[in-house]
Amino acid sequence: MTTTPPSGPAGYDPDFLGPRVPLPVVGRPVRELPATHFTVLLDPVRRLAAATAVNVDGAALRDVPRGDDWHLDPRVPAGEQAGPELYARNDLDRGHLVRRRDPVWGDPGVAARAERETFAYPNAAPQAAGFNQGAELWVGLEDHVLEHARAQRLRISVLTGPVLADDDPVYRGVAIPRRFWKVAAWARDAGRALAATAFVLDQSPQLDDGALRAATADAQAAGDPPPLGPFRTFQVPVADVADLTGLDLGPLPAADVLAGVTAQGAAWLRLRTPADVRLG
Repeated sequence: MTTTPPSGPAGYDPDFLGPRVPLPVVGRPVRELPATHFTVLLDPVRRLAAATAVNVDGAALRDVPRGDDWHLDPRVPAGEQAGPELYARNDLDRGHLVRRRDPVWGDPGVAARAERETFAYPNAAPQAAGFNQGAELWVGLEDHVLEHARAQRLRISVLTGPVLADDDPVYRGVAIPRRFWKVAAWARDAGRALAATAFVLDQSPQLDDGALRAATADAQAAGDPPPLGPFRTFQVPVADVADLTGLDLGPLPAADVLAGVTAQGAAWLRLRTPADVRLG
């Protein structure tokens, strides 16, 4: 169930690739927030996005000056989005879900508007500060997939979000996700077929359950953010993302390029460099 604002940008285009890739279906009420070349599905209870979706045209990307004007989205009540108070005076980063450069393509004015719109708080999620190699790899995954798709359409659609788990630790009234997911889709066979692959970034502390509960309790008692671990990035079956999140990902699980690998019983693939990614 979604609630869509009455006017504004058209947002994510499900037919951008040719083969249709619809927005994820969330099994609870969300607010659909279209922006330039992307859409955010905001969970007003968790105050974070349940999912985002962006169209990326690699042939038309533009370089625009980086803004840093984080702002509340005026289309929804302030109490339904995690705003600046969550990130003040701590080591939590405002992590872009739709990354800043992905929707920045097309005419100069359109590209500049898209860049600004990525700085709305519904497009942010709290992440551990001080990105390490794993996080840098995460940020560059779209580039790697786009290069793979270059011989086809120069286009990808990317769905991204946090894993909103029931046991996420609460900080300043917001449950802090420990995992993030990403599904990239592109056309192949001259646009006749859909391909997809999925990734999970895990910032769960590497502690046993008892130590994790104790560390979380200590942080809450001190008013500190919950403990977060080093970033680890995995390539995973698209169906596993659907299971983790409860989202209906439409045709994407059936288009998974890992299907042949996982049918042989392969586990999640730990990624350390882009060369570790399997794209068919």
